[in-house]
Amino acid sequence: MFEAQPTSVLAIVRGYAMRMKSAPPRPQKVLVVDDEDLVRKFVERVLREGGYQTTTASDGPEALEAAAAETFDVLVTDVMMPQMTGDELARRVRVTTPAIKVLYLTGFSDRLFKEKVTLWADEAFLDKPCSVKGLLQAVSLLVFGRFELPQEHRS
Repeated sequence: MFEAQPTSVLAIVRGYAMRMKSAPPRPQKVLVVDDEDLVRKFVERVLREGGYQTTTASDGPEALEAAAAETFDVLVTDVMMPQMTGDELARRVRVTTPAIKVLYLTGFSDRLFKEKVTLWADEAFLDKPCSVKGLLQAVSLLVFGRFELPQEHRS
């Protein structure tokens, strides 16, 4: 019988970071937007330690300022925020950066699909709360078109 070996979260993130460093020609820039401080810090830390360059914003207007000053490859945004929804934020960012990929984080996926009936090719969503592995895989899938499990999880 096969028994899974326990692996620390840090080992998963470090293994993913090592693969990321050899994969893209430059680090991918990610804008992380969430009005919940703990979620924003969690996502930022996981992605930063996973090899991405990260910038954070606590709401839509702050994110628009960041996107005006710098070009990002990926937007990771909460769907429901007080001043602007994640979908509205993505539409506004795409005016100047049409190729940006978007990962919507939501605790209300049913509400997301009521308001947004179509996810485009460069969009995905991930339910909150999410795992370290799930977040890394979702961003990797958007950026590279594939996801990789850490070596120790492959069969």
